[in-house]
Amino acid sequence: MSDHTEPRTERPYDKRELRSAPSLVLVNTGHGKGKSTAAFGTVMRSVARGWPTAVVQFIKSGTWHTGEEKISRQIGVDWFSAGDGFSWESSDLDESRAKAVAAWAFAKDLINRGEHRMILLDEVSYPMNWGWIDADDVAATLRDRPEDTSVFLTGREMPQPVIEVADTVTEMVKVKHAFEQGIRARKGIDY
Repeated sequence: MSDHTEPRTERPYDKRELRSAPSLVLVNTGHGKGKSTAAFGTVMRSVARGWPTAVVQFIKSGTWHTGEEKISRQIGVDWFSAGDGFSWESSDLDESRAKAVAAWAFAKDLINRGEHRMILLDEVSYPMNWGWIDADDVAATLRDRPEDTSVFLTGREMPQPVIEVADTVTEMVKVKHAFEQGIRARKGIDY
């Protein structure tokens, strides 16, 4: 049953009970489309507010040249593509694992330095789920991060330790997807 069948006539919360937080940990997970897309919307907001912002991509490589990378670089986002592509396309999963481990070491240092007010860890759940990155270490880093550093994490099946430390977790649910109809990813829409 929906609570949106009629317009609300009263505010559903008391503004006096809300507090401000200097930063947040946000997670977009699930099997639906839009996890990274929504996170990049938040990246745009952070840049618009004048925040130093960074993106660390754990799967996409520097050869992909996505639309979000192009515009983000143009507006001053610090961009780091640390992956080597889809796991099924890897010629050496040990090398892929080493890249993920190095990407996490880099991202952890980036978070701990506190120079960015927003850091997006794009598709970070996959190497955690594969056992390449310790989810407890990620959760501890998030919990102990500098006060003004917000971190946004994306990827399917986000590990529970990360979900527990997050302030906001959204699960994207797939209702229907063009790929299931044999339609490949499209420039300008999917990348």
